[in-house]
Amino acid sequence: MARIPLLSLVAFALWPVVLVLGIGTFRVPKVLMGKVAANSFPSGTPHGGDAYWRLNRAHMNSLESLPVFAALVLTAVVAQTVTPAFERFCILVVAARVAQSIVHVSGNSNMHVNVRFTFFAVQIACFIMMGASITSALL
Repeated sequence: MARIPLLSLVAFALWPVVLVLGIGTFRVPKVLMGKVAANSFPSGTPHGGDAYWRLNRAHMNSLESLPVFAALVLTAVVAQTVTPAFERFCILVVAARVAQSIVHVSGNSNMHVNVRFTFFAVQIACFIMMGASITSALL
C-alpha cells in the first residue's frame, strides 16, 4: 500500500482547512458581535488588514496546487508506480506548501517574497519529478 503518498495527500488537503479556520477567526467574531454583516467579505477583493488578506491568498494558493498534487499521487497509487523517491517528493511537497503559506502570512518584504517563491519552486520541481517518475514507469 502506498501509505506515504496517500497520507501526504490527506495532509495537503487538510492544510487549506487549517488556513480557512484562520480566516474564520478574523471573520466570525466580527459578524457575531454585529460589527460587520456576514456578506462584508467580497471574494477576490482585498478587505481587512494586510495579514488577513495574505492569509486569504495563502489559502487560495494552497487550493490551486491541490488538484495537481492529487492527480499525481492518485495516478501513481492506481498505476502502482510509487517508489521511495516518489514518497520523498510527496513529503517535500507538503513541507514546502506549509512553509510557503507560513512565509506568505508572515510578511510581504522582498525577503518574504523570495523565500515564498523558493518554496513554490520546490513544489513545482517535485511535481515535475513525480510526473517524470510516473511516466517513465508507465512507458
